[in-house]
Amino acid sequence: MLNRLAAASLAIATITCAAADAIAPDASLAIYAKPATLVDIGNGRKLNLRCSGEGAPVVMLESGATADSMAWYKVQPAIAKTTKVCAYDRAGFGFSDDGPLPRDLDADAKDLHALIHGAKLATPVVLVGHSLGTNIVRRYAEKYPADAAAIVLVDPPPQRISDFSKDWVKTDNAMHENVIAFAKMCEKAASTGGLAKPTGDAAKCIRPPDPRYPDALNAAIHAQKQKPPFWHTLISEFETNMTIFEEPVSPKESHGVTPLIVLVADGSFADAPPDGKTAMEAAQQKTNKLILATSTRSERRLIANSSHDMQFDQPDAIVAAVADVIRQVREHK
Repeated sequence: MLNRLAAASLAIATITCAAADAIAPDASLAIYAKPATLVDIGNGRKLNLRCSGEGAPVVMLESGATADSMAWYKVQPAIAKTTKVCAYDRAGFGFSDDGPLPRDLDADAKDLHALIHGAKLATPVVLVGHSLGTNIVRRYAEKYPADAAAIVLVDPPPQRISDFSKDWVKTDNAMHENVIAFAKMCEKAASTGGLAKPTGDAAKCIRPPDPRYPDALNAAIHAQKQKPPFWHTLISEFETNMTIFEEPVSPKESHGVTPLIVLVADGSFADAPPDGKTAMEAAQQKTNKLILATSTRSERRLIANSSHDMQFDQPDAIVAAVADVIRQVREHK
């Protein structure tokens, strides 16, 4: 798994969800150059929702930190062959309006609830979350249990790493603060229009066009990153993540008999230094155990040859898990 610093660095570099193995621009990604359906969630705000396929239960995909609906470009089309599936841009990212700060789990769960019901999606839905998205869908299922038919968690981040290495967390937090400071510089530049044609340090805020993307998508990403809402949303998400992942899985968290599958990548910590890797592996084991205990119908699957970004490395594993929980939901109707 990418530690929080690495995840932050990727976001700052605006490395989004591209086809890593593509050589020429991937024409199928052109759909992400413009919004799909802008759903009114109240208070003058709209979130961008992308749905495909037909059938029930509906599958709702929740992206990881700083990512948008394009994170699921490999997974969504495969699920759409068998049922309706939706992905969306969280507030402040992609084509969605920003929302009130802080952008914490409760804010994200509230938005998701407003989105599902504002779009009139049939409930209960199958909730699928990646990384930070696993925390969001778990919170959603706690707050709105009648809306959750099943849950699939894609490589949940380890929580309470400090139980295993306070020194590692201290070092990681210090580096994380540096990244937040850099993001604040980018936010300031965006507020004065300085990211349209950035120079100096601000030039590091937005990377050059990605040759793997169609021109229209590169232009849309550049336009999104020029706007202050992207940066203050990103900063808030980083800041709240520093507390979210230091909170233990609550002993009060319960999903009853809701089918729950936890997918764990075998290469989650491949990029971590040895001291951090040991602590994160121990925290991951404990976190997974506690999450699995929240449902009487839970299962853990170790996915081979996968990094933390399983939706790119092993999308079929996610598709298979979704198919399995849908089967369970349909059998127990």
